Amino acid sequence: MAGEPTPDEEILASDVVGRISDEQRVERMARELARGFAALGGLGPAVSVFGSARTPPDSPQYARAREVGRRLGEAGFAVITGGGPGAMAAANEGAQDAGAASVGLTIDLPQEQGVNRWVDLEVPFHYFFCRKVMFVRYAGAFVVLPGGYGTFDELFEAVTLIQTRKVHHFPLILVGGDYWSGLMTWLGERVAAEGKIAAADVQLVHLTDDLDEVVARVADAADAQGMRS
Repeated sequence: MAGEPTPDEEILASDVVGRISDEQRVERMARELARGFAALGGLGPAVSVFGSARTPPDSPQYARAREVGRRLGEAGFAVITGGGPGAMAAANEGAQDAGAASVGLTIDLPQEQGVNRWVDLEVPFHYFFCRKVMFVRYAGAFVVLPGGYGTFDELFEAVTLIQTRKVHHFPLILVGGDYWSGLMTWLGERVAAEGKIAAADVQLVHLTDDLDEVVARVADAADAQGMRS
């Protein structure tokens, strides 16, 4: 059922009449970016962790997401998520378990889910693209847990930035071989085989279930980036 246009819809849909002018909209975007920079500027070494909002709290995937957050926190990294439920809540909970900074970059959606209770620092956004800037700018790696369209969007946004060399020394790690192996096979045997990407591009994404390896890769990249003294 159609409702009031969202801020993004006012930009993206040609048949939507905006409630504010383009000049006001640009000012809103600038304020949103500035607010994010101010909130996260002193965060220190951090990792963005993505995963499904639908991951049940009593599931093995939730437990693994919490363990990911805890181990990253114990290694000295803040944990940044989308601030919602499911795997995001689990990673934030793990960060709190470790006494690390637990950040939620929440998004204004029609089906508002609210911020999970494990977030210490919430930074709210109207615009997905402003939020995406923060996920990359203040993280030295992405750890991607099983998820749906939103998780896929964040995954392929990151790999495109790496492929085009917009970011360097930036690990993109998939956790969950049983979930992600089909995607990796398809990328290699279909997408790369047909020349849609280079064979080396498949290696930009690393798949593992070894959480020690996850932490080691993140730490090595942080040192290469000069994020840790």
